[in-house]
Amino acid sequence: MSQNKVKSPKGKSAAIVSYLFFFLGSIIAIFMNMEDRHEFARFHIRQSFGLHFIFVAVGQLLSGLDSIFNNIMIFYSFWIFYFVLWIYGFINAISGKKQLIPILGNLFQKLFKVL
Repeated sequence: MSQNKVKSPKGKSAAIVSYLFFFLGSIIAIFMNMEDRHEFARFHIRQSFGLHFIFVAVGQLLSGLDSIFNNIMIFYSFWIFYFVLWIYGFINAISGKKQLIPILGNLFQKLFKVL
């Protein structure tokens, strides 16, 4: 994916908001971008929404496994993984870059094309 700088401040602000406030930020960004439909904002909305969705889904799975395995390291690893990917996406949005989140970015772009 190219690393083009965004030209529209509106698209950039919606992209940044999509990473903030967990799912609420993604929903606010969708509404912010509904009229103008900036591709930069849509790209980052898909990335952040997918990242938040995976966080909740895997968190639910791990919460059930914790009682069985009682392994705290799984939770710490998961939180670090999520936080690093979130920071990566957030910095790209601030920098105006359309760069996929490592490992999961392509999947998010395909799954959430509607956003």
